[in-house]
Amino acid sequence: MREVIRGSERDLLLFSGRAHPELAERIAKELGTGLVPTQARDFANGEIYVRFEQSVRGADCFVIQSHTAPINTWIMEQLIMVDALKRASANSVTVVAPFYGYSRQDKKHKGREPISARLVADLLTAAGADRIITVDLHTDQIVGFFDGPVDHLVALPILADHIAAQTDHARLTVVSPDAGRVRVADRWCDRLGAPLAIVHKKRDKDVAHQVTAHEVVGEVAGRVCVLVDDMVDTAGTICAAAEVLYQNGAADVIVAATHGILSGPAVDRLKNSRVSRFVFTDTLPTAAVDLDKVEVLSIAPVIARAIREIFENGSVTSLFES
Repeated sequence: MREVIRGSERDLLLFSGRAHPELAERIAKELGTGLVPTQARDFANGEIYVRFEQSVRGADCFVIQSHTAPINTWIMEQLIMVDALKRASANSVTVVAPFYGYSRQDKKHKGREPISARLVADLLTAAGADRIITVDLHTDQIVGFFDGPVDHLVALPILADHIAAQTDHARLTVVSPDAGRVRVADRWCDRLGAPLAIVHKKRDKDVAHQVTAHEVVGEVAGRVCVLVDDMVDTAGTICAAAEVLYQNGAADVIVAATHGILSGPAVDRLKNSRVSRFVFTDTLPTAAVDLDKVEVLSIAPVIARAIREIFENGSVTSLFES
């Protein structure tokens, strides 16, 4: 398959890091092209070496890399790829980060803390990135951390339409697992025409991953509850929220999240949870989780359409309006 899409004055080239090549291949297939052959290897001391096997001079280059575990390795690899492209006279370099690393560190909660999400944006800028494409950032304000254009895509239509096709609309209630996700849950309500409920929780600020879920605001008794979030990491928050919903009479609980990080005890928690289905997208390599209750939908068509619109000087906003 050819690795280039020809434009009137320039070419589109796709590159993949080693973090999640399956997603990059799906995006390339959606675009009807291939990935540029790339050498990537590690030296004995852990340093990363990258070289592209065809000319990139004057091309619009898109570097696809999800920031999955080991997250620091893959961020560094993407930075090196961007640097190599700029030094090879690429016309433009767009970082495609379906999952943007360090997005939870978007502000200071206490003194002497970093704002690591801004640091990642600064590193991408320093490497030479002209633009970023990402999916469902933890908070919208991260868009402002990067000085160039940021195309912030959303997985809501894919997730919501999938669940709507398999569930009785009249019984659905959209549930936010905490106050911070209410705006996102409200968009789900608009999409599905369903009421909203909120799980009030309290997190121990001094102990990571310790969550105590409390009362439910809204009617969930006898309802099919769709718990919506941007990511599921150790699954403590979402499983605790689901248990509270069942205690308040929910007939069923479905979890929908864009990013299935699934670190540490997450898989065991999913397996032992009473949640009937967990629905994620493939922004991260979640497909390796061998659980019948886990469904993975592809975000590749959305990213591919965004890449096409950018290359053709179209409107990425039109993806959301349609």
